[in-house]
Amino acid sequence: MSRPTPALATMPPVATTIVLLTFSNVFMTFAWYAHLKDLSGKPWIVAALASWGIALFEYLLQVPANRVGYTRLDLGQLKLLQEVIALSVFVPFAVFYMKATLRWDHLWAALCIVAAVYFVFRSPATT
Repeated sequence: MSRPTPALATMPPVATTIVLLTFSNVFMTFAWYAHLKDLSGKPWIVAALASWGIALFEYLLQVPANRVGYTRLDLGQLKLLQEVIALSVFVPFAVFYMKATLRWDHLWAALCIVAAVYFVFRSPATT
């Protein structure tokens, strides 16, 4: 009897990269920013150690994501994909978890990122 194939193994490499980077960025965002709310009364070393513990899980997803992604994307495309995913995770985190307020300038900045995505992905990768 054969073992079932994990879902990520059957996905196209770019889709696998997107899924792994999305989960990686959830961990990264909490590691980098949640301590500002949850550990604000604690010494910075406590926040740093907690963040490092969370960041370990981020790296366990981010490193394979980049390795898989680099098989189909060039380095610039991979980096910009990471940034778009990071901001896509960060905005809901900032609004819903940290209770931050969005401004119109955030929209204009997001549109600049959309333009960057267009320019970096308009030609095929050459790796």
